[in-house]
Amino acid sequence: MTTMESLIGLVNRIQRACTVLGDYGGGDNTFSSLWEALPSVAVVGGQSSGKSSVLESIVGRDFLPRGSGIVTRRPLVLQLHKTDEGTQEYAEFLHLSKRRFTDFSAVRKEIQDETDRVTGRSKMISPVPIHLSIYSPNVVNLTLIDLPGLTKVAVEGQPESIVEDIENMVRSYVEKPNSIILAISPANQDIATSDAIKLAREVDPAGERTFGVMTKLDLMDKGTNALDVIEGRSYRLQHPWVGVVNRSQADINKNTDMIVARRKEREYFATSPDYGHLANRMGSEYLAKLLSQHLESVIRARIPSITSLINKSIDELESEMDHLGRPIAVDAGAQLYTILELCRAFDRIFKEHLDGGRPGGDRIYGVFDNQLPAALRKLPFDRHLSMQNVRKVVSEADGYQPHLIAPEQGYRRLIEGSLNYFRGPAEASVDAVHFVLKELVRKSLAETQELRRFPSLQAEIAGAANEALERFRDESKKSTLRLVDMESSYLTVEFFRRLPQEVEKPVGPGGKPGHPGGNPAANAAVDRYSEGHFRRIGSNVSSYVGMVSETLRNTIPKAVVHCQVREAKTSLLNHFYIQIGKREGKQLGQLLDEDPALMERRLLCAKRLELYKSARDEVDSVSWVR
Repeated sequence: MTTMESLIGLVNRIQRACTVLGDYGGGDNTFSSLWEALPSVAVVGGQSSGKSSVLESIVGRDFLPRGSGIVTRRPLVLQLHKTDEGTQEYAEFLHLSKRRFTDFSAVRKEIQDETDRVTGRSKMISPVPIHLSIYSPNVVNLTLIDLPGLTKVAVEGQPESIVEDIENMVRSYVEKPNSIILAISPANQDIATSDAIKLAREVDPAGERTFGVMTKLDLMDKGTNALDVIEGRSYRLQHPWVGVVNRSQADINKNTDMIVARRKEREYFATSPDYGHLANRMGSEYLAKLLSQHLESVIRARIPSITSLINKSIDELESEMDHLGRPIAVDAGAQLYTILELCRAFDRIFKEHLDGGRPGGDRIYGVFDNQLPAALRKLPFDRHLSMQNVRKVVSEADGYQPHLIAPEQGYRRLIEGSLNYFRGPAEASVDAVHFVLKELVRKSLAETQELRRFPSLQAEIAGAANEALERFRDESKKSTLRLVDMESSYLTVEFFRRLPQEVEKPVGPGGKPGHPGGNPAANAAVDRYSEGHFRRIGSNVSSYVGMVSETLRNTIPKAVVHCQVREAKTSLLNHFYIQIGKREGKQLGQLLDEDPALMERRLLCAKRLELYKSARDEVDSVSWVR
């Protein structure tokens, strides 16, 4: 079975590592906090509640700064280590790890000086803790966190928010479920007005984590006592109340030895008519042992969850470090290799979008299946092939010599005019696909995790890709418009050869067919300039344009895919690769200039990963014997 010393010592070492690497709880939710998961005893009390005297009595040394107003302005993590009898007492600060203090008045001065180093000589507070370890045969293995005293008003030199700031800091320690609350209340004040009990009740309403301590029992009015509180009748907690008698101000002024003060405290309770029956459960020595035993049991119960948190956090942090990437090499060859690898990572994601591995590529098919057919249907052929326009175009094409059989020039002009309308949908299809490809480039850049480190390279790749897409669009427009022009350049002969066979037979009087023996020239003249004749021309041209429309509906997508999509898949960054290969080392380094925020993120990740690995080693170092 693990010893109490090894369990509390384990938490002490992890707490020190937390502070060194910047994890001391608080409001930073960037990473999960190991500090928050560690069991600790938070000492809470109002100003002048006797909080400092209780701590000094537990330690057996006079070492805390004293004065009026807010004296404790930073959390003090006080780690007590019991040593063998006869060994010299000494203290060590985490920030002065190579120096041992045997003069405890120097410890008091260093606490004050270290506080001022962070907060200045103002009366401001800071959440950054001071770590103090005391090694003595007169202590039990215990860790206490001394917090600033709760106050109701700001004194001169403090902002109005100081009352709320202190309460928020204290609350951040006591509201975590692994915190043991040591609530200090003076016996010469009504328990209902105790700041410590009020806060403890808010964060621990069942009293499961709270130990109540009554100070100044010897200063109560004659004939009164605090038995209603200590015996749990006024305010019940799950753990017993403990009464203590601290040194008087006169004792402090005379520098009365703390060991002597402890003896006087034992004598007070042993001879007290009010508390004599509770003497074995009163006093600072009993309080220290009680807290030490309870802290050990809480740590033992929490070790599995702490181990689980450590292992889970290591996995998460290593995964994030992989995403953030390792530091970049300084030689040009390695930098060029890195740039090409990052380009390939982007190119791979871009192709996944096109091929369906990621969403977005289907929008290109939507252009061909929806936008292009809709645009073709909206072309103004009805207006172009209206009776009035057909008559006008055919008549102008005939000039001074009317056509004899079929108005070939009129047909050609009507068809060419109609085919010109296809240029709009062809160009619109090219532009629509170009827009989709640009959007996929943007999305692919955002989804390439490795590129987030390098905003300059990201911008260069975006510029090169968009420049390539512009070239592909220009080539695609030429190709699609060439398809339209080819339809205008050579009309399908077979279509025209059918036209003479479709000429209407001449109609005689009464609607009867004309006789062969009639005047054919007259019949042809009547037919050639009748409404039916022009309607038939418009219908023939419409049929031909419909045939071309079906052809272009199939060939425009082929040209667009060939010139834009296929080229984007195979050679989006080819030109960029050529240009990047010509750059010198300094220019390559500028491309790999990381985002400062990501550099800071990686540094924080590395620190936190170091913390959790250190904590894992500490847990593994403890001998777990069943």
